[in-house]
Parts: sequence; C-alpha cells; structure tokens
Amino acid sequence: MRRVHPGKTISLFLVFVTAACSLAAMGEDHAFFVKDGDRVVFYGDSITDQRLYTVLVETYIVTRFPKLHVTFVHSGWGGDRVTGGGGGPVDVRLKRDVVAYKPTVMTVMLGMNDAGYRAFDEGLFKTYTDGLKHILDSVRADDPGVRITLIEPSPFDDVTRAPTVEGGYNAVLLKYADAVKKLAAEDGLTVADMNAPVVRVLEKAKAADAKLAEQIIRDRIHPGPGGHLIMAEALLESWHAPAVVSDVTLDAAQVKAGSVEGAEISGLKSTGTGLDWTQTDRALPMPVDTSDPVVRLVLSCSDFVNALDQESLRVTGLASGKYALKIDGESVGTFAAEELSSGINLATLPTPMLKQAQTVYDLTVKHNLIHFARWRMVQVPLEGVQLGEAPAALNQLDKLEQELIERQRAAAQPKPHRFDLEQQ
Repeated sequence: MRRVHPGKTISLFLVFVTAACSLAAMGEDHAFFVKDGDRVVFYGDSITDQRLYTVLVETYIVTRFPKLHVTFVHSGWGGDRVTGGGGGPVDVRLKRDVVAYKPTVMTVMLGMNDAGYRAFDEGLFKTYTDGLKHILDSVRADDPGVRITLIEPSPFDDVTRAPTVEGGYNAVLLKYADAVKKLAAEDGLTVADMNAPVVRVLEKAKAADAKLAEQIIRDRIHPGPGGHLIMAEALLESWHAPAVVSDVTLDAAQVKAGSVEGAEISGLKSTGTGLDWTQTDRALPMPVDTSDPVVRLVLSCSDFVNALDQESLRVTGLASGKYALKIDGESVGTFAAEELSSGINLATLPTPMLKQAQTVYDLTVKHNLIHFARWRMVQVPLEGVQLGEAPAALNQLDKLEQELIERQRAAAQPKPHRFDLEQQ
C-alpha cells in the first residue's frame, strides 16, 4: 500500500478548506440582501415620494419571505437634491427622516433634480458627488454598520419624445449614474440601476405601441405604475431576489409528487379523470395590476415575470385532452395536457393566492399612507410649535400604522389550498 506524504495530506486538506470557504462565500454573496430584523429606509426625491417602487419592493419581500420581520419606512421628498429641499436642509432630513428610524438598510436615489434639467454642468455635478458622499458619511457616522444601496437615477424619457436639451437630458443623468457606480465601487456598496432597464422597456414599448409607450413616464420624469414595476425589479435584483414562488411537478401516471420547491403537497390522489391534492406554498405571487394597459405593455416588454414571479406547476403523465384547474373551488383556467406537462405559471393566473397577495399589497399601501400623513401632515408642520396634544397624536398614528402592519403580515402567511384538475 502506497503511503501519502504528510505534507501532501496537509496540502490537500488546505485546498479542501479553501474551496469550501470559497463556496460558502459565493453562497453568502448571492443570498437575499434583506435579513430578519432589518429596518429599511427609502430615501430620495419625488420619484421615491410617489411611494410606488418602494411599496412594490416591500410587498415583494413581505409576500416572498412571510416569516421575516422587516420594517419599511418611506422617506422620499419631492424636489429633493443631495443638499435637501422642501423638507429642510439635508442634515435635517437625514436626522429626522433617516437616522431617527435606526435603519440597518438604506436606499438612496437622487439626481433627477440635482442635474438641473439642462445640459451637463460641472458645478452641479460636483455638488452632487460631494453631497452624495456627505449623505453616506452622515448616516454611517451614526451607524457604521448600516448597509446602503445607491440607486442610479431613473431616466428622463428621451425615448418616446424628442429630447429637451442637446444630446438628451437622460444622457446627463447617465453621467450622474456613473458617479453613483464609482462611489459604490469605492465604498463597497450595493448599487441598483434604475435607468437602463427602464430605457430598454421604453424602447421596446415604443416599437410595439408608440402612443401607449408615452404613458409609461407621462411627464417624462415621474414613471407610472408600469415604470415603477421595472424600477422595483432593478432594486430587488441588486439584492439577489429569487424568482421562484414555488415550483411543483406532479406525475399523474404514477400519482406521486416529483420535484417540489417552496411548497408542501399532501392528499394527492387520482380521480380517474384527473388529480386532486392540497398544496401549501411558502410564499405568494407578486400582485400586479394587469387591468392597466400600460402595465400590460410594460410586462410584455420586460422580463419581470421571469425574473421575479414564477409559481410553476407541471403535471406529467396526463392523457391527451383539455383539463380544467380549480383551486378552492374557483376556476383558474383550462389547459391542454401538453401545456401542463411543460408547465404553467400560476402567478399570472386568477388564483386565491394572487387574491391573498393583493390584500397584502392593499395593506402595504394603507400603512404607508398613514406614515405619510403622520410625517408630512403632523410631525413636520408642527416642528417648533409647542402643542400639548401633539405627542399623543403622533403616538396614536404610530399605533394605527402598526395595527395595519400586523394585519399585513398576518395576511401574508401561507395557507393550504385544494387543487382539482379534471379532464373536460
């Protein structure tokens, strides 16, 4: 028997340990960015102040990870620059609207107003880069461990209409986006690109329906719900958000479950002309308003569904023909055996799970509305005014918002559903 030299044994051991550590690091790098117990603050200008991409991101996290305990605070203010704006100078904004919430995660998107809606101006650009660094330094001075995501400014629409400045205002914003990327690289920060993906959608949408494409960013500055859908996708992808809600394969011929991801299957049985089973998905699909023609256009011109909203069901071994799918007695659709064998995406269909997710979204909108009212209609207007009832009023609004958040989280919890698949 050949003896292995001790030195070689140690070397092999070190190689193994190094490889294992590298794989662990790779896994950590690609883990979802937001963790249990995180407090997320969204900071920005009027585009953040729309409370659209922020609500979509929150809804995704609450529905995709219903066991996580994460809080979300909207702190966008219309007209803001890196120096501040209508909500006060930047140091006031940061102290009151960010640091006060003790965030563990913060996103920053500024630039649309900073660039001045004109051709590139070196002075404005320097103010922006210096101001962005000041924001980072100020927040990290309070908590060096805060995890900051810098967001490249969303686009000015120079695609569906003629540019307003020579070369286009979005070309100016792209210089600001380059500064964001550079600063993120220097500081080891996460960066999300909300410009290029939206521009790509605008270009595809213009080719498909030029008139409707103009409605994606109606005033060329503030995207509507469809545009914010792509912006939310950009932020979530920078955080390594998973595409899968659930992925289930059933074998009708053998009457057994095949591969199952993100779900539990029980009570699977043959009915002679189909299958019955109970399925409990651990997450919910993303509620998207497909009644809006602009949103439908955006979805057709993007990879949103493939990237973030896959609730797959495959049923193999069925006899040829058409099959009606019901969930909890509600009709979902009729599908050919070949379609079911290839797989259908339940996330895009009218299921009880989608209705449940819509309830979560509605509660997300409501709690953000209460926070906005508390902050912008009570707290800020009454700063410096000594009113004995003000603290109690703010406290009551906090309690009201918390009650809505508790309902939101309860609404996101998984439920079992009875599936019936019958040949027609």
